[in-house]
Parts: sequence; structure tokens; C-alpha cells
Amino acid sequence: MNSMLTRSKQRTICSELGRVKLQLLYKASIHGFTSPAFHQRCDNLCPTVSVGYNASGYVFGGYTKQPFSQSTAYVNDDQAFLFTFSGEKLLKYPVTSAGCAVKMIADCGPYFGEDLVLVHGSQAVVHSAPGTHYNFTAADMHGNDLTLTECEVYQVEETTALERPWRIIHWESVKMNDLKESITIYRPTHSSVSQARVLLIGPVGAGKSSFFNSINSVFRGHVTSQAMAGCFTSSLTRQFRTYSVKDGRKGKPLPFIFCDTMGLEESTGTGIDIEDISSILKGHLPDRYQFNTSAPLDSDSSGYLKSPELKDKIHCVTYVIDACKVSIMPPKLEEKLNAIRGKVNLMGIPQLVLLTKVDEACPLVKEDVKNIYKSGYIKEMMQEVSARLGVPLSCVVPVKNYSEELELDPDCSTLLLSAIIQMLRFTDNYFDDIGDKFSNMEV
Repeated sequence: MNSMLTRSKQRTICSELGRVKLQLLYKASIHGFTSPAFHQRCDNLCPTVSVGYNASGYVFGGYTKQPFSQSTAYVNDDQAFLFTFSGEKLLKYPVTSAGCAVKMIADCGPYFGEDLVLVHGSQAVVHSAPGTHYNFTAADMHGNDLTLTECEVYQVEETTALERPWRIIHWESVKMNDLKESITIYRPTHSSVSQARVLLIGPVGAGKSSFFNSINSVFRGHVTSQAMAGCFTSSLTRQFRTYSVKDGRKGKPLPFIFCDTMGLEESTGTGIDIEDISSILKGHLPDRYQFNTSAPLDSDSSGYLKSPELKDKIHCVTYVIDACKVSIMPPKLEEKLNAIRGKVNLMGIPQLVLLTKVDEACPLVKEDVKNIYKSGYIKEMMQEVSARLGVPLSCVVPVKNYSEELELDPDCSTLLLSAIIQMLRFTDNYFDDIGDKFSNMEV
């Protein structure tokens, strides 16, 4: 059976319930909008999530930890709740009278108190009487459209971490210090370049600026914020900025530079222009160039670098993608990313993907960031973003940025430093290719 409940909505519901997944038990369009069909497939199984759909586009239902039956009795469930979706946002209505949370009725489908009933009287309709044991408004819950187009019931199943991590990472503090030292002593293999230039590209809110701030924090020894970052619907970054990270407050600049851009946006004429990205890759854009969404930079623009050197060009491109939004990436945004990837491929620049906000996407990782490579869900997200962007899985690196913390966490820092190591390895590949081309020309 194919689930009508989208993966993103499933994840949103699961995030309320812990480390779980949903297994579809009953689908009314297949098994019938009848109480016998519902009870045959759902009785004595728990916990469950029941979901109704109507022609007005509402997705709503309820959760109970109690098994359904036909006893005619009320059952107590202090964890029961009703819900509806507003877009991708879950609106939750906890039970107010736990003793009457669920009623076991033979002639109906899922029966929550006297307030919400799906497949009422063995018909494809909803019974709705808010305010008895759950407080909600009918307009918000289902838009007063009481005819069901579909009804599904899912069993909530606990998930476990993978038996073994599928990537090996050493979490000891001594390893973190080794990573820092390796980054500090790194030198580009091409003598004309003192700092590798890494371009960060990603949708608005994916965490580009936050990644720079997090790396800066690791080397400063405390959480800090230099680049503007936050949760906004349009890009906070309006200029092309290059950021150099220092080894400590008064230390020397480290051997890499982050190049930050406007965020990519779905709509045409918003966010960074793909032609501006081409100019960045070739080294034409000056630092602090003010982006113009209506017209890309041209050779006559003020500050345009007409004859960029190798040190001005981009040596590694890093796509920054929010792990919570991989599955709901808009097609037009994916098209923009693929168009950029095509340009980068033609220029022979190595590409890496940073998967951010992994702790928000997976409760297992939120519990302990060291579970990152034990999380089957995060592995699935990495595989999906690998397929969507057309890069090998080995080029996808998960990270957790510092966003709400006041102090550094060694495990979080280890993930961040490991990402930098991968970037520097990729820039070495770029310089090796440049060296090979020069060698071939000399021959």
C-alpha cells in the first residue's frame, strides 16, 4: 500500500512521539470505508496514528497509545492528542479529559472522545463535536468539510539505531585537537595560493553563514557570531563576502577562506543569480559586492576583476542543505542547484555537500551527536541528497552548526572539523588537476 501521508508529515508526527516510524495498517480506499474493515486490521494494535483527508485539502486525525477494540467503553490515555496540519506545521490538541480519550465503538472507525470520529457509522464522513474532551475549532481542524476522501491508520513502531556506525569517526578530544592541528598546518599544493577558497551555496536558511560562525567558534574557543545568520524567508546575506578564520583571537589566518553568497530561492528573480555564481567561480567578483537580483555582474561593473589569478578563483564548491528539507525540496530549487552543478562540473571544481541541522531532523542525533552514523534516517537523507544533486555519497558530510549553545561541544566540533578536512582534501584534488594540466602543456 502506498501511503497518502507525505514523508515530511510523517516525520513531523514522529518528532512528537520519539524515535519511531509509522507502519500503514488500514487504508479506507483499499479496505473500505467500513467499521468491520477498520477493526479487522487495527484492533489490538498500538500505539496508532489515525489520519483523515478531505477534498478541501485538510489532513487531520489523532494519536492514542491504547489499542482499538469493540468493547463500547471509554479508555484512559493521558498521551492522546488530536492534530491537523497548516501547511507543513503540525497543530496539536492534547486530550483534556484523559479518562475519555478514546471510545471503543463497533460501528465506527477511530473514535476520539466524543469530539472527532473518522469513518462515522461506517460511512466516509467525519463526526466533529469539539470542546468535550479535546479543545479545537472545527474550521481549523478540517475546514468544516466532513466528507472523507481517504482515511488511514498507522501503527507507531519504535526504531533502533544501526547496529554499527556505517562511517568511522573518532570522538576523543585528542582526535579533535589532531584535526585542528592538521587544518592549521595545511598549505595548498600550488605555490601561488596561500588560502584555499571554498564557496558556500545553498537555499535560504540552510545554514551557510551559521557554518562559518561555527567553524570560527571552534578556533576561537567559544561560541561567536560574525556572519549574519537566522531564520528568515529571504536571504540575510546581500553581499558577496569572503571570510577568513583566525587560529584563536589574535592568531594567524587559517589556510582557507569561506566565500558566502545570497541564498538560493525557488522563485525566478529572487536570490542569487546563476550568472553571478559563474563570475564567483572564475574569480571576477570583489569582496563585498552588492548582489543585484535583477541583473548579474558584468565586465563593466565597478570592482569587476577582469584578470583574476588562481588565488582569486574558487577551489571547492560546498552545497549547504538542510536535512529537514531534503524530501520537500521544491523542484525549481532543485533545478537551480543542478544548473549550478553543471557549471561547476564544466570548470572541473570539486564539489561537496554539507547536510546541516541533523539534530533537528533525527531525535537519535539530537539525543547524542555521536549517533550521527548510527542513524538509519540520516543515512537515508544523505543518500537522497546524493541522488538529487548527483554527487557520490562519499561527498556528503553531515554537520551540526552551533545555533543555540553558549559553550562548545567537543563532539559537535569534531564533526565540523571533519567537514573542513574534507574540503581541504578536495581543494588538493583541484590543485593536482591544475598541476597536471600545466605539466601536459609543458610536454
